[in-house]
Amino acid sequence: MAISEFEVKRCEREIEKFLEERRPPVHMRNQLDLGYRIENQSVELFEVRPQWRNPEEIMEIPFAKATYVKKEKLWKVYWQRQDLKWHSYSPVPTVKHFEDFLSVVSEDENACFFG
Repeated sequence: MAISEFEVKRCEREIEKFLEERRPPVHMRNQLDLGYRIENQSVELFEVRPQWRNPEEIMEIPFAKATYVKKEKLWKVYWQRQDLKWHSYSPVPTVKHFEDFLSVVSEDENACFFG
């Protein structure tokens, strides 16, 4: 089940704040930028950059994901490993509030999200 429209707007507002702190300067954003998507009950954060072989083609590289579990009223935190699969973020596998997810990603204590 998808998260509510109210929750989507709240997540978008919080993500915009998060991105403004982390995004590169405006003059570099055509080479590297950050973005997000909200689908169903998941929020995914990703890098946006041109492919190195074909700079005309833009690619998205996901690095963090939060999925809301309505029954448990919490967010599960994931990171994408080299195998391109989502893995539970073991230091903090779940958080109560979406803002806590963004804090975990921002702190990145194990260098899983931003290397």
